[in-house]
Amino acid sequence: MEKMLLVWVVIMAAVSCLGGKLANAQLHHVVGGDRGWESSTDVAAWSSGRVFRVGDKIWFTYSAAQESIAELKSKEEYESCDVTNPIRMFTDGLNSILLEGEGIRYFVSSKTDSCKSGLKLHVEVMPQGTPEAQNVTTSNFVSVSTLAAAPTVPTPSGSVHSSYSFALFLVGFWLCYMGF
Repeated sequence: MEKMLLVWVVIMAAVSCLGGKLANAQLHHVVGGDRGWESSTDVAAWSSGRVFRVGDKIWFTYSAAQESIAELKSKEEYESCDVTNPIRMFTDGLNSILLEGEGIRYFVSSKTDSCKSGLKLHVEVMPQGTPEAQNVTTSNFVSVSTLAAAPTVPTPSGSVHSSYSFALFLVGFWLCYMGF
C-alpha cells in the first residue's frame, strides 16, 4: 500500500511540475493596460518587452465615439500613419483580435494626429513554444518580441507557480504521511 502511494505521489508531482511548462497557454493582452487605447496611453512603453504568440489575443478597449483603429499592411504605412488603405477598421470600442499566424501586424489610430503622437502598435507574432527573441529597437519602431513586462490575462507563470505549489503540497503531504 505504501509503495503504491509513493508511486502515485511521484507521478502526480511530475505531472504537476511539467504540466504548466508543457501547456501552450493562450494569453489575452489588453492593449494599453488599464488605460486602454487612448491618446494619453504610452502604447510603445506598454508593448515594450511583450511576447505575442500564435493563438494569443489582443484586446483594444476605447471610446468608439472618439476613436477607431486601423490595421495596416506595411511598416511604411505604419510609420507614416497612412490610413487610406487599411486591411481592417475597428470601430466597436471593444475589439478582440486573434493572432492566428506568425508575422508582423500593424495597428494605428485612424486619427492621423493621434497616430503621429504615438497611438500605434506594432506586433511581432512569434510561433508557439519558441524561446523569446532579443528585443530590437530602432527609431520610432519598437519590436515587441521579448518577455512580457505588464500583466496579461491569464499569465502562464501563474499556472507554473500553481503547479509547483501543488507539487510541493503533495511532497509535504507524503512526508507527513510517512512520518518524517
